[in-house]
Order: sequence, then structure tokens, then C-alpha cells
Amino acid sequence: MTDYTHEAGCTLCELPVEGSDVTDDEGNRFCCVGCRDVYDALGDVEDVAPEDVRRQREDDGTREVPAHHESTYLEVDGMHCATCEAFIESAALRTEGVSNADSSYVTDTVRIDHDPDAVSQAELEEAISGLGYSAYDREDSFMRRKADNWMMGRIIVGVLMGMMVMMQYLLIIYPTYFGGLFYDQRTYEFLSQALASELATPFYLMIAALTTIVLGVTGKPILQGAYVATKTRSPNMDLLVTIAAVSAYLYSTLSIAVGGDHIYYDVTVAIIVIVSVGNYYESTIKEKATERLSDLTAVQIDEARRVGPDGSHEEVAVDDLEPDDRLLVRAGERIPVDGEVVEGEVAVDEAVVTGESLPVGKTAGDQVVGGSLVTDGAVTVRVGEDATSSLDRVTELVWDLQSSSHGIQKLADKLATIFVPLVLVLSVVVTTIYLLTGAGVAEALLIGLTVLIVSCPCALGLATPLAVAAGVRDALEQSIVVFDDTVFERIRDADTVVFDKTGTLTTGEMTVVETDLDEELLEKAARLERRSAHPIGRAIAAERPVADGGTLEAESPPDSARADDEPEDALATRGAADDGIESFESHRNGVSGLVGGDEIVVGHPDLLRDRGVTVPDDVARRIEAGRETGRVPVAVGRNGVAEGVIVVGDDLREGWSETLSAIAETDTEVVVLTGDDARAARRFREEPSVDRVFAGVPPEGKAETVDRLKKTGRTVMIGDGTNDAPALAAADLGIALGGGTAMAADAADVALVDDDLGSVDTVFELARATDRRVKGNIGWAFCYNGIAIPLAVTGLLNPLFAALAMGASSLLVVTNSSRSLLED
Repeated sequence: MTDYTHEAGCTLCELPVEGSDVTDDEGNRFCCVGCRDVYDALGDVEDVAPEDVRRQREDDGTREVPAHHESTYLEVDGMHCATCEAFIESAALRTEGVSNADSSYVTDTVRIDHDPDAVSQAELEEAISGLGYSAYDREDSFMRRKADNWMMGRIIVGVLMGMMVMMQYLLIIYPTYFGGLFYDQRTYEFLSQALASELATPFYLMIAALTTIVLGVTGKPILQGAYVATKTRSPNMDLLVTIAAVSAYLYSTLSIAVGGDHIYYDVTVAIIVIVSVGNYYESTIKEKATERLSDLTAVQIDEARRVGPDGSHEEVAVDDLEPDDRLLVRAGERIPVDGEVVEGEVAVDEAVVTGESLPVGKTAGDQVVGGSLVTDGAVTVRVGEDATSSLDRVTELVWDLQSSSHGIQKLADKLATIFVPLVLVLSVVVTTIYLLTGAGVAEALLIGLTVLIVSCPCALGLATPLAVAAGVRDALEQSIVVFDDTVFERIRDADTVVFDKTGTLTTGEMTVVETDLDEELLEKAARLERRSAHPIGRAIAAERPVADGGTLEAESPPDSARADDEPEDALATRGAADDGIESFESHRNGVSGLVGGDEIVVGHPDLLRDRGVTVPDDVARRIEAGRETGRVPVAVGRNGVAEGVIVVGDDLREGWSETLSAIAETDTEVVVLTGDDARAARRFREEPSVDRVFAGVPPEGKAETVDRLKKTGRTVMIGDGTNDAPALAAADLGIALGGGTAMAADAADVALVDDDLGSVDTVFELARATDRRVKGNIGWAFCYNGIAIPLAVTGLLNPLFAALAMGASSLLVVTNSSRSLLED
């Protein structure tokens, strides 16, 4: 549970603006220049909800959440359509102590704002589970596995009981419709007489009992969905399936009661089992797809190293930290919570939170953000006032967006809103006409029920899940993982595609881009940087070959920079006994030392000046030229004079320009959105296929930017880092690169496992192909209805034809779905 409150802040993203003097001409205050630029460009967009925005709440969405209320995020199994969202929200709001509720079947998430003193999380879980769903904490993996096991158990029960029912039909009932075709005349006559006698009643009751198990156990999720649809007055596919299955069940039971011999229990079993198996197949395909991303790395921090008054260290849970506690963080570790540096000089990689690709130097008095990585040195941090982490706030923002990302009404459900009332009216009209024309009550009712029985073939229930499963399957073959089955209906064409820069358009890894040093000086600089754990130092160290022909690899920082009993300077000398360095010193902004008799200084120009190294004008110009490209110029001095520059930066991904050009050629707006400063994004402003560039935007600002772009049309966000996660969750479609963080993947709808930007086009192609396949499958299903319903209305339909026609239509759908989507 989380409880984050703050006063009015940045006009765009609402982050605190203390210490920021960024304003616009209208006096609006912003936390950074990036947010101001976004507001200037998009702030006047009319706030009109898109077509698929959530239905209006009874109070028009103006509920105020008291400041002392907490937000609880629950995962809900069994929520699979827009009607479920409305049902769960209304039930949650009826619970005492709840001020607001948002749910999303897309992410199986519900967010409930409540008074913790009035209602606990356990009581909320019980309230929602009491509706027939299964609600539990989002991080409870045991409950998730339990839900999966229950789902499999229901399918097994349905298949076994269904096989027993269908065997009776295949061996005993169906042959009576074919005369002596399957059996000799004597056997046929015996079966016909037996089924028409009183001896058939126990036989039919046995079939009824087995069917009841199938309907009640395997069909429970479908029946629950129908109940929710009825309760919310929103007909959906579950209601249509239920009408057909329950009508067949009631028809058959009534037939037994009046001594009839036409029973449709096979229709009930077929509809429930086939639709359930189809849905289960779809879910297992998606589960297999997500296993491809098991190597993603999470960056959540659970423990911290607290420094006691006597200087001792103790490992404590982050939740136990108090304001003003002091924490020791070493190289290779993440800062647990936001705070202030009180001792030490370090380089900090804040990319996971801010998106800034270059490490930032921090010293006493500087603010640091929770979740950022210390890349060089060790530092003592005083815990901030709220004892919270910027990374945790990003996580909460992602969950908040996910719970409010309401699913659209699926195509099959849209058809159901028309088809269900139509079938019900037709059934009543047919029954009435037969009564008025002199038919008996029993005959008229049975014909009316027959219309309901044939209203939903199995093919209609299979149309969407099998097409979606085909889409997920084909995507996986292209190294694309689809997490959300509504992707193929939510987005087929995009109006705007937004690219993150660091790690998406660029590799996100520091490398030497260019240098003007001679070979000897470059090698000496690389030898010094080998003792540094700074990313820039590691890039320089990896540039030069050693004498034996290998590569001079920089040492990667370990999980903990040194053991508790290891000296502070151990990192600088570890593993470097034979590198020709006579002395070495590490600084906040570089390194220096004596190498081969030369005094070498490598680092920021300010470091060279502080150490008395002269920087000639031509070298100063080269330094400034490097900065203008958005990269990092590293000055190198020898014996008191700066002789050259090493320019370090993250390279652009191969094929990035072609990808952007291909998207732009489809009349799609291309936007680059980054947390880096404007200089780092300058190269994209000069790219003809890029329409807009927003730089220096924090995670919360990215989400708000995407939200504003959505008001102008369908928006796709492509990113890889934790700082991109809120924007990925806010977009109509989020695409994460598979080499990114776990939070980015969790927030996205699609992941590109092989990090290939060229796969973006394939995602849209598969979405359009899946949409065509769904519509084709539904077309085959309605062909069945076009034949079966008129026969039912005229009273010419018999159970055998119903079974054969249903099987044929289902077979066509299965066959159609088995083909590759890319063949269409």
C-alpha cells in the first residue's frame, strides 16, 4: 500500500518545484525545462476523452480522495471484460471506508483508495473475492499460481465429464438418427425402443448429472461473466454463451420431465468445454510468451545499510527507515531512498529514474534519488523527509496508470450487445406465433428454447481467443512477446509513435566515439581508467588493446564494491599489480597518476585546471564541440599540458533512422521523448522523419506528455527503462525493448525480445492481421446462425443436425486460426 501526497507542484507533472525557477509567460511553474517545453507544445490541447475512454461514473468522476486514504493495488483473476470492471468498481465503492476505485481487465488490476482504519486490505480482498473473483496482492505469486491451478483443474473436470457425456451420444443416441447405418437392424431397434421407454429415464438422468458438473464447475467463469453482464445491463459474449448453454440444459431437463427423448445436453457440454478450452489455450500461449522475458532485471531495493551513531553498520528493511537516518552506499549498489549526500564524492547513474544517460557527480550537500546507481566510490546519504524512493513513486505511478487503463469493449462483446436482445426477442416472438396458430404450450416453448439453443455456436466463442492465440504465437516466432490480448483490438493503426532516446534509439552503453590522442597517450589514459569503476572510465579502458593482443577490459563494479573489512582504496588497486602505473589517484570527476614516467590526468576539464594543467585554445574548442553533440568530452593531459580529447557517448542503434523513416512514411507523427538534456537530443531535431523532440522530461512528465498526445489520436510509446514505465502504461499501446528493465516490461503491452526496432512495424502488421482473422472467424460462426436459426424457427431442427452444424463451424474456425497470420 502507498500513501503519497504533495502540494501543488509542476503544472505538467505535479512534481515539487522547490528550487526550480522555470516558468512560462503565463506564470505557470515547472520542475524542469522539459516539462515547460511539453506544456508549451501540448498544453492547449482540448481535453476531450477518446472514444474508448471509461464510461462516465455516476458522479462524473469527481470523487475526492481524502489525504489520509491509502491506495491498495490488487490483482483480480476472472476479470475479463469491460462489464467486470464496472461491476468490481461499484462493489468496491459500496464498501465502508472506500473513497474511490478503478479497475482494468487489461492488466487484471484494481486500485482502491480507502481509509486503512475503516477497512483493511484483507477485507477488501474478501469483498471482491465474494463476488466470484479471486483478489489478492499484486506481488503474491503463490495466489497467482493457485489461480492458475484452479483454472487447469476446471478444464480437466470439463474434459473428463464431457467425454463421458459425448460417449453416450456417440455410441447410443446419435446412431438412432441413422437407422441401421451404424448398427444392424436388431441393435438399432433395441436402442430406439430403450430410449423411448421408461428405462431411458435413469440413463438421461446420469447424462444430466454429468452435464451439471460441466456447467457448474468448468462453466463457472462463463456463468459469472453472464451474471455480471446482466447485473450491469451490458450484454457480452459470456451472456450469449450462457443463454445457449443454459437453454440447452433447461430444454433437455424439461424434455426428460415430460417424457421426451430429444435432449441437448451435448450442446451444453460442447459449448462450455470448447469455449473454456479455447480461452485456456489462449492464456497458456501468452504464458509461454512471457517466459521469454525471464532474464529481465528488476531494480527494486528491499534493504539498506544503516550507519549507527558509533559508526557501526546494520542491514535493515527499507520500510523501516526513518527521516535523517544515515545510509552507506558503495559502488555497484543502488541508493535505497531519496536523500542528501553528507559524506563522500561519487558518480551516480540516475538513468533508471530520470532517463539521463550520463552519470552525475555528487558530493556533500547534493540531493540523490532512490533507485539510482553509485558507479564509483562510496557515499553516506541522509534519508529525506518522506523516507521514500523516486523509484517507488515511479512504480506507484505505473500501477496507478495500469489500474485506470480500462479495456475497450471487444468486438465479440459489441456484437453480443445487439445479438442477445435480438435472439431473446426472436425466441419470444416465435413462441407467441406458435401459440397463436394453435400449437400446444409444450411444443411452442420447446421451439422457442431451440432458437436460444442454437443462438451461440461454439465457433462464436472460439472466434476471438483462437485468433488472438494465433497472433501471440506468430508474434513469438518473430521474437515479439504480447502480454495483453486486447492489443490486437485496441490498436491497429497509430497516429503518433513516441520513442524514448536512451536505450531505445541508442544502445544506452558508453563507448568511445572519437579521439584525437596519439596511440601512446591513449593507451596510458586507458591504463589509468582501468582502475576506475565509472562508466566513462570503463568505456575508455575497453578501447585499447593490451600487449598480448587482448582487450583492456575495465573491471565491472561487483554487487558490493568491497567487503566490510576491505580498505576504502581497495577498488583503485584491485587487480592492477602489473599495469605499469607507478601512482594512482581517483577524483570525483576523473583520475590521475604516474604512468611510464609521465604525469597523466584524465577527466573533466575542470579537473585538469584544478591540477594546474594548461588547456590550449584548440583543445578547449574540441571540448566544446564534443558537448554540442550531446556527448561527454574527456580531456587528457600529460606533464602539465592538455594534449587532446576523448569523446564518449552512447551509440545510436543500427537501423534507427530507417525505422523512424518507415513509420513517418505512413503519415504517422514521430516524437522523441527523453530525460536527457536538449544537447543530447539535438541530433534528432535534425532528423527529417522526426516531427517533435521533447528533452529533459522526468518520468511523471513523460506519462503526462503521452496522455496529452493521446487526445489527438492513438498513441504508441516505445521505451526500455524504468523511467519509461509510466509513459508505457499511459499509452494506447506500450512497446518495451526486451533488454530493458522488468518494470518497463510489466508496464508495456508488447516486448521486443531481440531489441530490434524494426519489429515495431511487425507489431502493427500482426495487429491488423489478427483483426482480420477475428472478423473472418466470426463470419464463419454467423454462417452457422444463418442456417440453424431459420431451421429452429420452422421447427425442423433436430439434435443431430445441431451437433453436426456446431462441430463443422467450430472446425472451420480452428482450421482458419491455425494458419499463419502473416499469410493473410
